[in-house]
Amino acid sequence: MANKNLTNAKRVKNDEFYTQYSDIQTEVEKYVEYNPDVFRGKIVYCNCDDPFESNFFKYFANKFKRYGIKKLITTSYAGSPIAETQLQLFGNEDSNKKKELPRRKNKKAYKIEINDVSDLTKDGITNLNDVKWLLEHDKNASSLLHGDDNYTTGDFRSKECVELLKQADIVVTNPPFSLFREYIKQLVDYGKKFLIIGNMNAITYKEVFPLLKENKIWLGNNYKVNAGAMFFEIPEDIANLKQIRKIKTNESGKKVYITRVQGVRWFTNLDHGRRHQPLQLMTMADNERFNKQIQKNDNSYKKYDNYDAIEVPYINAIPNDYKGTMGVPVSIFDKYNPKQFKIIGMAEDNGRGFSGGIWDGKNPHCIVNGKIMFKRIFIKHKEK
Repeated sequence: MANKNLTNAKRVKNDEFYTQYSDIQTEVEKYVEYNPDVFRGKIVYCNCDDPFESNFFKYFANKFKRYGIKKLITTSYAGSPIAETQLQLFGNEDSNKKKELPRRKNKKAYKIEINDVSDLTKDGITNLNDVKWLLEHDKNASSLLHGDDNYTTGDFRSKECVELLKQADIVVTNPPFSLFREYIKQLVDYGKKFLIIGNMNAITYKEVFPLLKENKIWLGNNYKVNAGAMFFEIPEDIANLKQIRKIKTNESGKKVYITRVQGVRWFTNLDHGRRHQPLQLMTMADNERFNKQIQKNDNSYKKYDNYDAIEVPYINAIPNDYKGTMGVPVSIFDKYNPKQFKIIGMAEDNGRGFSGGIWDGKNPHCIVNGKIMFKRIFIKHKEK
């Protein structure tokens, strides 16, 4: 048990990336634009978020009335190194006040449930000040989580968190990257709608790729943010000079360390407008004539030595007139339109072979003239 707890502690620190408010807002608003009622009458659950620190909680609490949310539930993970050190949703609290938010000296795991946000402060508007008033005056709004013998208190796999998950309609959060396989499987097993953050490499996981292939999940709307990277807030005690891109001061006067993580994507099964936009493409002949990337790549459009498909090294070079199977980069999912393409399978470059039921596993790579290609997704144009 001691070794397990030590491993968990290391994992928590390595996964402690706090999503910035602006990134949450930029992404979520696209789903609301596409479907204004996407959150209306729904129970939203943020199950990997310290409710006193999380920008996910701050965002949905702030939009509670506007989006017509039925209930907002947020749970934290005991032992989070960032607890009460960074965002401090409501700023510095006066410890002399008779009523104040719970102070978590031992970094305990909390649950917050909000069923309504009214103009409790009587200032004529509904905002986070009303949420603050609610938490300070309604003893039922926040409570301690108790945990169980199998998981640390507040772990998304614990019994009480699973029971909360069963209530939820939509889960929105930034889960631990190291547990992404298990996390997304849980959401799918329970049939939940979700909008979560993960690493681009998760596309190739055996737990994830079949879901993408079968069009049960897809990538989010805002893949262009910061060239495919996202900036996260990290705790001071795990920050180092190589990680830090910027240091800012939050509303509580504390330093916030910002790090850049490459290859981050939103994964979802909520519909958005961009996935219905067709990718504009040229013919193979026009690409060979005008596309400088294709002209510089000797392997372009050549058939693999070990599979009946052609090599297409760039997404913008997918020929619109080729009827057969094409091997393309995994970034196809950034611009994948299910009405335009059919996903056939996947080839991996890490020795595990081909996936998707189209390869016998004897040769683990796509090969052109004896040269091993990078990881490839096999696609075909859908017949019109």
